[in-house]
Order: sequence, then C-alpha cells, then structure tokens
Amino acid sequence: MLNAFSALARGTRLVLSPGLRRYVFLPILANLLLYVGTLVYLFDNFGGWIDYGMRQVPGWLNWLEWLIWPLLVASLAVVVFFTFTLVANLIAAPFYGFLAEKVERQVTGRPPLDDRGFARAAVDALGRELVKLGYILPRMALLFLLGFVPGLNLVMPFLWAAFSAWMMAVTYLDYPMDNNLVSFVEMRRRLRSRWWPTLTFGGWVMAASWVPVLNLLLLPGAVAGAVLMWQQHYRDLPVAAERAKRP
Repeated sequence: MLNAFSALARGTRLVLSPGLRRYVFLPILANLLLYVGTLVYLFDNFGGWIDYGMRQVPGWLNWLEWLIWPLLVASLAVVVFFTFTLVANLIAAPFYGFLAEKVERQVTGRPPLDDRGFARAAVDALGRELVKLGYILPRMALLFLLGFVPGLNLVMPFLWAAFSAWMMAVTYLDYPMDNNLVSFVEMRRRLRSRWWPTLTFGGWVMAASWVPVLNLLLLPGAVAGAVLMWQQHYRDLPVAAERAKRP
C-alpha cells in the first residue's frame, strides 16, 4: 500500500529520472525567482507585521506574551509560505499539469483521459488554478481574521497546520485528477472519502515546501507523487451519482 511519504519520495526520484527531469526545469526556474523575491519582501516586512500583531493583544493577556509571540510568528510564517506556494503554483500550473501527464504515461504506460493539446491544457490549467484560489482564499482570510480573536489565536497555528495540509492536498492531487477529467467538486469529494491519505500527503508536501532551496525540487516531486497517489487511492473510487459539471 503506497503511503504519503513514499509517494513523495518516489515522485521526487521520478522527476530526476532522464525521461522526466527536462520537464521540471521551467517550474524550478519560476519558483526560484519567486522564492528570492518572497524572501527579500519577508525580511523587509516581517518584523513590522509581528509588532503590529502584538499591539492588538489586549492588556489582560500581556502575561501570556511569552506564548503569544511565538504563536503569532508561526501563524504569520505559515500564511507567508502558503501564499508563496499558491502563487508559485499559479505560475507553474501549465507545466505541472504537463508533468503530471508525462509521469502518468511513464508509470502506467497509458495516457490520461484528457486529450487536450498543450496550449489548450495550459489555458485550462490557469482557469483551474483560479477555481482553486476561489476555494482557498476565502478560507485563508477567515482563518487570518480568527487569529485576532483573543484566546482563539492560541490555537491558530494548529488550525493553520490542518488547513494547510488539506490545501496542499487539494493543490497537488488536483493535477492528475484534472488530467483525467475529474471535476473540482468531484475531486474534493474523493479527497474527503480518503481523508487519511489525503491529509498525510498534504502534510508531507507542506513540510517539503518549508525546506529552503530543496523545496524547489520537492514541489515538482509532489506533482509526480500526486500521480502515484491518484493511481493507488483515488482512481477507482465510484463517481458521485450527481457529478458536478467540470470547470
């Protein structure tokens, strides 16, 4: 039985193989440029964000400052790096969809169900990423606002961790499902029906995204790992009786 960690590890080895590594050059280059820009922006502004957040803490909670400060740092760090991942995936989406197709061909010996050409698939991939953003961003905004609720902000890092694992699973497992004509609504239903593989895979991808520099390679590896997870855990699930129209 393929587990989440072995899927990510095997997927990373796959994208380094001679037949696939040429497809990860452009996503890595795009992510590298974005990564450097994110770090520069983060170093310039992170301290000010922390100071502002601490000023919002009510006076009666000052005695918990020793705990609130690291929790606030952790929450902001998750928001920043998760936002980085969303933007990076938006830029790299056409290449990731193409990479997922090539991995599926190599692993199974057969192509995905999708027969779109590269240009059409690239345009549709951007549209699919916008659908993901429409699903993710309102939930991110709600969690961010809840972080300013006294008392509740103490558990926000744990809520962010669970949310981030789910969103990473949604982001990466969607590539092989989109290639196989699974709608976004149906994709989420399948992920919920296999919640443990879904959350563990998303958790490992989230952890990989936090590894500086190495994450540039691990994220394309997560695309390949998602194909392996699709084959093992999600492909043969029954389709919902009322299948949503594919975006």
